[in-house]
Amino acid sequence: QLQLVESGGGLVQPGGSLRLSCAASGFTLDYYAIGWFRQAPGKEREGVSCISASGFSTKYADSVKGRFTISRDNAKNTVYLQMNSLKPEDTAIYYCAAKPQYCAELDYYYTYWGQGTQVTVSS
Repeated sequence: QLQLVESGGGLVQPGGSLRLSCAASGFTLDYYAIGWFRQAPGKEREGVSCISASGFSTKYADSVKGRFTISRDNAKNTVYLQMNSLKPEDTAIYYCAAKPQYCAELDYYYTYWGQGTQVTVSS
């Protein structure tokens, strides 16, 4: 069964950090770009970051540039999203998704999706 599983979400105070993980099972991530998306209550899902299959290309939404870092460890079949200086507006369910090779801005290009992990930034 082809599956992506996110983990690492939780409750954190403003200014804090979390590291999200996206682990694949049933297939290898080597040939897939991985995107992170988030959806806050009452809002549309938005792209946060993406890393290409090679790892040479990364992209970030303007709202997270300088605070979030995406990386991948193909040996562990896992992609990470390091989130620093978290703000209340980062509160959302975070999803990872996979598509072949290259990043895409729009979510409908992605083939496989995880179930999401909740991130709550609050004092």
